[in-house]
Amino acid sequence: MITKIAMALTAGVALAAWHKASEPTRFKEISVERINIVEPDGKLRLTISDAAQSPGWVFHGKPYPGRPHSAGMIFFNDEGEEDGGLTFGGRTEKGQYGADGGLSFDQYNSDETITLRYSDNNGVRSQGLYLTDRADIPITDILAKRDAFKAMPAGPARDSAMRAFVENNGHPLAATRVAVDRDHNKSAVVSLADQQGHPRLKLVVDSTGAASIQFLDTEGHVTKSVTP
Repeated sequence: MITKIAMALTAGVALAAWHKASEPTRFKEISVERINIVEPDGKLRLTISDAAQSPGWVFHGKPYPGRPHSAGMIFFNDEGEEDGGLTFGGRTEKGQYGADGGLSFDQYNSDETITLRYSDNNGVRSQGLYLTDRADIPITDILAKRDAFKAMPAGPARDSAMRAFVENNGHPLAATRVAVDRDHNKSAVVSLADQQGHPRLKLVVDSTGAASIQFLDTEGHVTKSVTP
C-alpha cells in the first residue's frame, strides 16, 4: 500500500514538473548585457545587446573587424547572415557631444540599402531617409578588395585602383538614389539622383523658408532653379 502511494506521489510530482516546464517562463524585470534569439538548430536570428557586447561583422562565418560598438538590435536572415539593424548612441567627451541613431535594411549579401538615420555632432545635425543602390557584388568580395588596397603602398597607384573599383565601370558600389532629409544647413531637402549617385533634382525649403526646385548637372552645379 505504501509503495502504491509513493508511486502515485512520484507520478504526480513528475506530471506537475513537466506541466510547469512546458509553460513559458515569465519575468517582471531582467538585467542582461546581450540576448541571442536563435532557431531550434541554434542559428542566430537576432541579437539585443549593450555596446560592449554588440556583435562584430561576420559574413559567411568569417569575422571582420571595424564595426562601431553601439547598443541596439542586429537581425540575421534565414542563412544566418546579417540583414539589418536598429542602433543608438550618444555621449559627451571633452565638452563636445555626439549622438546617432539608425534603422537599416541590408540588401541580400550586401550592405545597407534603406536607412533611417539621425546624426548630431555637437549641434550640427541631420536626419533623414536614404535609399541606396548597391552593386551586385558579394560583400565578402568587397571587403577582400578593401584589405588588398590597404596592403598596397600609399600613393597614386593605390588611389587609382581604389577609385576604379568603387566606380565599378559606371556602376558604383554604392549610389544614394533618394534622400529625404533635414541637412546641416537646416534645409528640408528631397534629392533624386542618377544611377551614379549624382543628385539631379532637388526640392528645397531652406532655413529662411524660401522654396525652390533645382535641376543639377552631373558635377552638382544648378543649371536651373524654379522659385515661387
